[in-house]
Amino acid sequence: MSDEVREHAHDHEGEHSHRHMVHRHRDVTGGTARAAVFGVSDGLVSNVALILGVAAAASDRSNVLVAGVAGLLAGAASMAAGEYVSMKAQSELVERELEIERQSLERQPVAETNELAAIYRQRGLDSDRAMEMAEAVMVDPAVALEVHAREELGVDPDETGNPVAAAVSSFIAFSIGALVPLFPWFFAEGNGAIIASAVLGLIAATLVGVTLAKFTERSAIRTAGRQVGWAVAACAVTWLIGSWLGAVV
Repeated sequence: MSDEVREHAHDHEGEHSHRHMVHRHRDVTGGTARAAVFGVSDGLVSNVALILGVAAAASDRSNVLVAGVAGLLAGAASMAAGEYVSMKAQSELVERELEIERQSLERQPVAETNELAAIYRQRGLDSDRAMEMAEAVMVDPAVALEVHAREELGVDPDETGNPVAAAVSSFIAFSIGALVPLFPWFFAEGNGAIIASAVLGLIAATLVGVTLAKFTERSAIRTAGRQVGWAVAACAVTWLIGSWLGAVV
C-alpha cells in the first residue's frame, strides 16, 4: 500500500476516532435489533388479538390458555424461522455478489480501476486525482474488494448479519410480547381476565412505542400512538369476529 494511501487511511482513522469521541452509533445493520423490536411488537399484537378473539367467542379459561400458548409457540417459531431464512438468503446473496466482484477484480483489474475512478469523479474529484486514488486502492486485493463492495454494492463485507442471532432474538422477543396479554389467564378468567389482557396489551404497546421512539429519536407520542392504534385495530377486528362466531356457533 502506498504512503499516500496509508496517510489517507491514517487521517480517516483519526477523523473516525474523533467522531466516536463525540458519539457512538448503534449497530443497525446486523438484523438482531430489528428482529427483537419486530418480535416483541408482533408477539404482543398478534396474541392479544388472538386472546380477545377467543375470549369473545368462548371465555372459558382453558380454551383461552390453549389458544394463547399455541399462538405464542407457533408465532415465535414462525418468526424465528422467517428471520433465519430471510437473513440467510440475504447473507448468501451478498456473499455471491462479493465473489463475483472478487473474480472481476482478478480478471479485469483495468476495467474495475476505471469503474472506481468514475465513481470518485462523480464524487467531485478531478480525473487525475480520481485515477490516482483508484490505482492506490487496487494495490491491495483485500482493500480493493472492500472499497468496491462499499462503493458499488453499498455493503460492508464484514457485516452481512447473523441469521442465528436474529432468529434467537426474534423467538425470545416474540415470546415475551405474546406472554404479556396471556399472563392474567393463568390466574383468572371471564371479564376480569379479558379487561386485564386488554389493559396489559395497551400498556405494553405504549412501552414498545416509547422505547422505539427513544432509539430512533422520533416523537414518543406519535410512535407510541401508532403502536397502540394498530394494536387496538387488530383487537377490535378479532373481538368482533369472535363475538359473531360465539353467537353463531
